[in-house]
Amino acid sequence: MKQLEVDCCIAGGGPAGIMLGLLLARAGLEVAVLEKHADFFRDFRGDTIHPSTLGLLGELGWRREFLALPHNEVTTLDAVVNGHRLHPIDFRRLPPPDNFLVLMPQWDFLNFLTGKAAAYPGFHLLMNTEATGLIRDAGTGGVIAGVSAVGQTATDSDGPLEIRARLTVACDGRSSTLRDAAGLVPQDFGAPVDVLWFRVPKPDAELPDTLAYLDEKALLITIPRGDYVQVGFVIPKGGFAALRQGGLTAFRAAVSSTAPFLESVLDTVTHWDQVKPLSVQINRLATWHLPGMLLIGDAAHAMSPAFGVGVNYAIQDAVATANALVRPLRFGASAAAIDEDCAGIQNRRMRAIRRMQALQIEAHASFAKPGGGAILPDPVPRATGLALAAAMPVVQRLAARIVGRGFVPEHLADDLLPR
Repeated sequence: MKQLEVDCCIAGGGPAGIMLGLLLARAGLEVAVLEKHADFFRDFRGDTIHPSTLGLLGELGWRREFLALPHNEVTTLDAVVNGHRLHPIDFRRLPPPDNFLVLMPQWDFLNFLTGKAAAYPGFHLLMNTEATGLIRDAGTGGVIAGVSAVGQTATDSDGPLEIRARLTVACDGRSSTLRDAAGLVPQDFGAPVDVLWFRVPKPDAELPDTLAYLDEKALLITIPRGDYVQVGFVIPKGGFAALRQGGLTAFRAAVSSTAPFLESVLDTVTHWDQVKPLSVQINRLATWHLPGMLLIGDAAHAMSPAFGVGVNYAIQDAVATANALVRPLRFGASAAAIDEDCAGIQNRRMRAIRRMQALQIEAHASFAKPGGGAILPDPVPRATGLALAAAMPVVQRLAARIVGRGFVPEHLADDLLPR
């Protein structure tokens, strides 16, 4: 049994886990981040880097270097409804320079962060290493004292590993192993949809970047990625098997009916293996912490893909956590005191999570659903068009703040700012 002792053990190498590990190690703490995969290359994960995250990279002094990586910049999130193009979100209404959205494969974002984290001796990234359970300290009434894990260890040998830590942070996703080990069960708010993700070559026709195409029959999400487009096709919850029975020809026809500009490239989807189902969830824990343990990101609150805020909220969870816990961990605060700080983190972040999840639930009830998703009559009456034109500037400004920055935007505490 290999053993490692650190100030903080983080299970999960997604945006929340990597950012938290980076910030804590940058502040001089010893941190172990466990990632069960051998690399970060998994497709159809959140690719949106919001203005608030760009701002945080700027606070760290890395904004220009980050933007030198291949990416797409989007200033507006358009939606084509029954053939009518709307511009409900305009990030240019935010203060510059962080007044646009970046689309970048998540593996590139995570590789960038881990490259920065590697400069700090206290950052230990254990790839191919999966947290399998919690270690409880019997002498302190069962306070969580770390994790048991299996996989590649720091000595490059496979096998069991114990990592003892003053704080364990679970960032291990919507199906969190550590959340189950702690006996915590999130409240499920239900989501009536799943999303089928696939990619097609970029069509020859040059069109403005468009977040969504919707009509009375379907809703599609389209994300530009260099020379191809990532597409999300919204289906009823659990409806993938029935859709497959209809065949790929019917599936391609349904996609092109709502987004005609994709018709010329849909013949590249030749096997169902190219279509990856994502089960949409909206849930959250009533309590994110136990003595010795904190849960953040999807482990604490699974977000719908609606508005694409998952990565942004995970990063903000990590920043709020680092802000609150750097000093207690550095100066040897008691487990009880750290647990109180974790309660404060939950209270702060819950304000944002509740409000965004409420918006996502409303979105699924009104337009982010398969069939009946169109919110405009066809044709649009003149009075409706005039009302939309008058309301759009207000909607754009409010939506840019809510989606681009979040309800409770986080900034780095003085302890975490570059010196």
